[in-house]
Amino acid sequence: MALPRLRTAVLVSGAALLTRRALRRRIARSPLWPLPALPEPVSGHSKRRATSVRRLLITGRTVVADGVVQLRLEGAGLPRWEPGAHLDLVLPSGLVRQYSLCGDPDDTGAYTVATRLVEGGRGGSREVHEQLREGLEIEVRGPRNRFPLAEAGAYVFVVGGIGITPVWPMLRSLAASGADWRLVYGGRSRGSMPFLAEIEGLDADGGRVTVVAQDEAGHPDVAAALGALAPGTAVYCCGPEPLMDAVAAALPEGHPLHLERFSAATGDATGPGSGAFEVELRRSGRTVPVAAGQSVLDAVRTAAPHVAYSCEQGFCGTCQQRVLGGEIDHRDDLLTDDERGDSMLICVSRCRGGRLVLDL
Repeated sequence: MALPRLRTAVLVSGAALLTRRALRRRIARSPLWPLPALPEPVSGHSKRRATSVRRLLITGRTVVADGVVQLRLEGAGLPRWEPGAHLDLVLPSGLVRQYSLCGDPDDTGAYTVATRLVEGGRGGSREVHEQLREGLEIEVRGPRNRFPLAEAGAYVFVVGGIGITPVWPMLRSLAASGADWRLVYGGRSRGSMPFLAEIEGLDADGGRVTVVAQDEAGHPDVAAALGALAPGTAVYCCGPEPLMDAVAAALPEGHPLHLERFSAATGDATGPGSGAFEVELRRSGRTVPVAAGQSVLDAVRTAAPHVAYSCEQGFCGTCQQRVLGGEIDHRDDLLTDDERGDSMLICVSRCRGGRLVLDL
């Protein structure tokens, strides 16, 4: 009798094990099981912003201009990047900040970024300057590129201050290829302008680089710089908001304008038309109220504290979420028309009706 009982016990145990494994696989395919599996989530993971996470060692810290430090971040087998790309740095406090890559795109052993100390800012630049030292490991995400160097017959760059960081690799690439380019580089003083000597070194024959230090000559003459552009010339601008506004206003029709913002332009989750509504988080099955004057991000984080975000001003794209239902009130300047069809930046954009449904 003992042998049949043992055989039965073994069979029952085996069946139970197989059932548990099948159940785990089914749940893995659909965390909301027994509901139907939803499509693969894209919220916060747009293909345009696809990125990877790694930890890099700070092996160099150099002051490259007044108030500007450059960091060398080393690691093995790093992806090559294109001029205009940036990294997300996860700072010791947990803040996430974006900094343009300004080193060698072909260097797969290190990334280089530079940042200016912003007095009265939101704390990220001060943390970089005061806490990031050689020998410290830091988490980074990227690289990503929302400011790529497009094909063009000629190029004009209008840059202010730390805005030179994404442009500097572009200039090196164009100079090496023999392309037609010009640069207008402004700053508070020559001592405050990163990479100035190296940039002037690219213009050995003169005529390509115009340096305008405010304490010597005031502000750059944007209208003169853009007044006689050859057909097919692409214009790139990075710097303070007033400079970018001036470039946009002076640019003749028919010339593409490429902008890289380090701060928000018009995004505001609490301005006019910021009434209350509710947001359904489809994957978690929860609905959260968004109060008048409250951002969707702040409301969503009460139920989903893990949701990714960074700038909270609508220009970095970190908080992009897929929208499954409802009419979006877009308040950013970053998303493309295609992306606006089914996604939003929840730090600034809102709902035109009473309800949004997010893929969260």
